[in-house]
Amino acid sequence: MKVKLLRHLFGIFILFSAVLCRKHSEPYYGTKIGRFETFAHNVRGTVYAVDYRTLFIHRFSYDGTAEDTYFWVGNTLRPSPQGNIVSYPDEYDGEESPPLGEFSNSDLILRLPVGIRIKDIKWLSVWCRRFTINFGEVFIPQDLDIPKVRILPEFKRFAHGLRSDNISILDAKTFYIPNLHYDGAGPAAYFWVGNGSEPHRMGIKVPNELKSLEPLRAYQGEDIEIQLPGSLTVYDIDWFCIWCIQYTQNFGHVMIPKDLDVPPALNQTKISPPWWYNPTVPTLGPTRSTSNCRQFLDKRLQVRWTLLEDKIKVTLDARIEDDQYVAFGLSGDQHHSKMIGGDVTVVFYDTHDEMFKAVDYYMSTTAQCDGKTGVCPDEVIGGRNDVVFISGEKSDGVTSITYTKPLQTNEAVNDRAIPSRGNVSVIAAIGRLNSKGEANAHDPNDKTMEDVKIDFSQVYEACPSIYDILDENKTKPFDMNKISDRSTFYAKIGPTGGKKGYSAITGLPSWGISWYIDGLLIPELTLVRGKTYTFIVEGGDDSTNKARYHPFYITSSPEGGYGQKLPSQQRKEKLYAGVDFDQQGHPYPTATGRYCEYAHITVDRAEEFDKFEDYKQTLRLTCEEGEPGMLNFTVPIEAPDTLYYQCYVHFNMGWKINVVDASSTSVHLPYNYLILITLSALTAPYNSRIF
Repeated sequence: MKVKLLRHLFGIFILFSAVLCRKHSEPYYGTKIGRFETFAHNVRGTVYAVDYRTLFIHRFSYDGTAEDTYFWVGNTLRPSPQGNIVSYPDEYDGEESPPLGEFSNSDLILRLPVGIRIKDIKWLSVWCRRFTINFGEVFIPQDLDIPKVRILPEFKRFAHGLRSDNISILDAKTFYIPNLHYDGAGPAAYFWVGNGSEPHRMGIKVPNELKSLEPLRAYQGEDIEIQLPGSLTVYDIDWFCIWCIQYTQNFGHVMIPKDLDVPPALNQTKISPPWWYNPTVPTLGPTRSTSNCRQFLDKRLQVRWTLLEDKIKVTLDARIEDDQYVAFGLSGDQHHSKMIGGDVTVVFYDTHDEMFKAVDYYMSTTAQCDGKTGVCPDEVIGGRNDVVFISGEKSDGVTSITYTKPLQTNEAVNDRAIPSRGNVSVIAAIGRLNSKGEANAHDPNDKTMEDVKIDFSQVYEACPSIYDILDENKTKPFDMNKISDRSTFYAKIGPTGGKKGYSAITGLPSWGISWYIDGLLIPELTLVRGKTYTFIVEGGDDSTNKARYHPFYITSSPEGGYGQKLPSQQRKEKLYAGVDFDQQGHPYPTATGRYCEYAHITVDRAEEFDKFEDYKQTLRLTCEEGEPGMLNFTVPIEAPDTLYYQCYVHFNMGWKINVVDASSTSVHLPYNYLILITLSALTAPYNSRIF
């Protein structure tokens, strides 16, 4: 208890120290340009450069009584009619915004017109266009140091196939990680930040790209944005990594430089793909969005959405068969769940046209569509399909289809307005397609039975990966591998085989990697008392990189990890091979060698296969340069019936060794060993013969 308390206090001290040592101890708005010089209408405020095209005005005031007044920029010596309107708010970017109204100590973000950068202008003015009057101005220094995106190296690659392209810091709270790869096999891995010369357990969890603190899923070349939580900024941290909290391991990290000068985090527009690679031709992304998820129908369906300016983007992830559809949309009654009158989108894979589809439907009755009434596509009953299909894919039994739909349409009968704020009742169903490729009747259990409401403007907790949500009755472990007929074994590292692998076989939690003996996932070994065996060990020999350092040893402990245990715990464990002691009596591992790993070619696909042999085809073996280690083990005559091969520095990576007598008929001994036993018996005295 005292140790936990001390760790907790130490963590608080580290965070408190980081806050005290921030480069920007006051609110950070970017590089200060200056204050407005006021000429009329009470114009006031302080202007900052946020990035190459964005200005921030802190505590802006203007009485709003003049006509035809705008924010105005130009490159003449003083404000003049030769300038350009800076639209406010920025949703008018690209077109003229309304004249300015009244402001009182307001904080504003201004985006310069496309093609104009801060370094291209000499002033910002509050300008009356009709009467060509300057109400207030601030001049832009020509040598202004404008904050910019900082490009970092890629993740260091330590474990679980982690890699990426160069990571970027978009602003003081946002990381952009392009081409992220991670196999998802770590049992409790998170984005993790902290202070110090290298990652450690006293760090802070960072939500993933969906604002969720669930353990990280697999990534296969995705581009994502990660935002630091709370008031934390990049000026408070020294490193950013993917960290397994269960086994206190760093899968890969990047260090944060001290000389950062990145844009402030002011909720300014994020731009993706990254615009900084070609800043002379900026492209615009959505100005405001939220991404959320809700689960339906016994977790067989997940609905994810992003609320844009005038439409909503929806992704439906569902475990359905090829001849099934998914329907999701607004209830026929705004206050409770009702199918009749519902305005839904039906998504499916059209096997005839061999393409994914998303179709706008209206349900006048619950009957099959007859061309006039029933569950009908809008186009069939005189309306139009307002749904725009974006993308679709089918992987690991999950169909994912993304589409957009306007929040408002002109179809008063077939379509209902999607509120951008406030709760609204929604409905969902899974059913079969008819011969015309239209939605047919569904089972009563395959629709939303309870009243479900969603406020599309609110932030909801993200769902766990639908790929991890399976029918337990359908999830069977791989068959147990067994080896009983050899005297030399090759020990390498490999993945645990997902839900069908290590945990299902052993009943123990896994670290995400495990021992592979002779190319098999944690096989049970059968060894004979008195016989000597050789283990060729290739689990890593660099003790400075714990993620790739796995000394092999043989023990009485089913969990292993002798090097992590307290002395009181070590005394309960009996060592049989792979550990020695120095002159001071301190233990150290002896069976280390180069690192060889069976790694996922893409991501963990264990759920796709019933047999380990098929799953192994999705792996490839890679070995680092160096020599393998060797462990010779003579099984003691007094050894118990069960031993374990394990990793010295990590828990739960190996499995059982069944120990038998030479006379046991349950073991198939090698031919040369039988000859040796026979010769020994024939030359021994009669009363000591073994058969």
